[in-house]
Amino acid sequence: MAEEERALLGPAGGGDGFGFGDGGVSPQPLRPLPSACDPRRLPHRLLVLSLMCFLGFGSYFCYDNPAALQTQVQRDMKVNTAQFMALYAWYSWPNVVLCFFGGFLIDRVFGIRLGTIIFSIFVCAGQVVFALGALLNTFWLMDAGRFIFGIGGESLAVAQNTYAVSWFKGKELNLVFGLQLSMARIGSTVNMNIMGWIYSRVRDLLGYTGPSTLGLTLMIGGITCLFSLMCALILAYLDKRAEKLLSKEQGKTGEVIKLTDVKDFSLSLWLIFVICVCYYAAVFPFIGLGKVFFIEKFKFSPQEASAINSIVYIISAPTSPVFGLLVDKLGKNIVWVLCAVITTLASHIMLAFTFWNPWIAMCLLGVAYSLLACALWPMVAFVVPEHQLGTAYGFMQSIQNLGLAIIAIAAGMILDTRGYLFLEVFFSACVCLSLIAVVMLYFVNHLTGGDLNWSAKKREKLQKAAATEKEI
Repeated sequence: MAEEERALLGPAGGGDGFGFGDGGVSPQPLRPLPSACDPRRLPHRLLVLSLMCFLGFGSYFCYDNPAALQTQVQRDMKVNTAQFMALYAWYSWPNVVLCFFGGFLIDRVFGIRLGTIIFSIFVCAGQVVFALGALLNTFWLMDAGRFIFGIGGESLAVAQNTYAVSWFKGKELNLVFGLQLSMARIGSTVNMNIMGWIYSRVRDLLGYTGPSTLGLTLMIGGITCLFSLMCALILAYLDKRAEKLLSKEQGKTGEVIKLTDVKDFSLSLWLIFVICVCYYAAVFPFIGLGKVFFIEKFKFSPQEASAINSIVYIISAPTSPVFGLLVDKLGKNIVWVLCAVITTLASHIMLAFTFWNPWIAMCLLGVAYSLLACALWPMVAFVVPEHQLGTAYGFMQSIQNLGLAIIAIAAGMILDTRGYLFLEVFFSACVCLSLIAVVMLYFVNHLTGGDLNWSAKKREKLQKAAATEKEI
């Protein structure tokens, strides 16, 4: 490391030259390292970006392992749908609380590097315990594994975003966030389409189906979590190296969580929370149960059912950055959210009451899901002061996880007792509640003179005018 430092910075040390931070930097002449080893050069930054993207690959791959193996889990472990959906609920329960503290742990306790490694270890350990539960034919152990997995999963996403801000703050940041989201969706898509095939190969190898086959399959899937842990270790080394060579500060989330801020939340923000909970309650639990739905109602083969169940993630991967750019350029966030919710409602109605080709409904759902994420989450920043952003986003994620946990269990119970038609009506009702909240948000925003539905040009013009006034 000392030789690298002298090669890059000269004998006196110091020097940034790259926009990584301005603390403790002395302007010494820079000496070149190979571009792949130089934190200031594009090849090295691309290496760091690839590690950041793969950091969450294992977590997103394994999150939907139950959805990809629903038939096998219920048959081999002899559980009903409510018990099966509890696997998703157990993932969400710890994040009802941890969403408030993930940023604090990274900033004040572990630091970004150690925090990322610890959260990655939780993800790996959770997947191993999940697989062991199947191997030992002990379903409560599978639930425990999902709980441990959940402790690391959401906090790892916070760490991933913190790394992105630390290395790419500026004009590249939106693109980096888009690429990270796309890689997450690719992980989910690969899981949906490959885990069933892995189960079949393990079954052929062992010569029978059962808990052992399921457990080995899940253990193989856990290799992706080990890969992500390796990325976390390499990324920590490169970040430590860049900090030493460039006097670069360790990344921080910048979140400030104050629960007392909740009492100051506006009606508009509470309506955004309602939209978030009701909308995602009709998407993620549906995908969790979707494979068997397409097999039973539309007589798809398991491979076809896996493919169509993953189309939401496939569409989301390339369209999320595009829709993000579109909303940035045009504004009108409430209109985009309204379009997304109406499209999602149409999709669920088509799946519930028609036998039309379900690819149409699922493609619409994929487009709507991507559009809503790009238009809804930024609205929080428009309705709360900057010092309350950490609390607002933490609260939003917290109640989202609470809603997903409750709805996952409710969906399983409805399916066990009433069937898929009632389940789709239930999901449609959730989207209707979201639609009512969007309409209320539109009128509340209009009556209070809010800026949620301003065009991008109007917002930019008023921001410039306010900046000019401040200077005067």
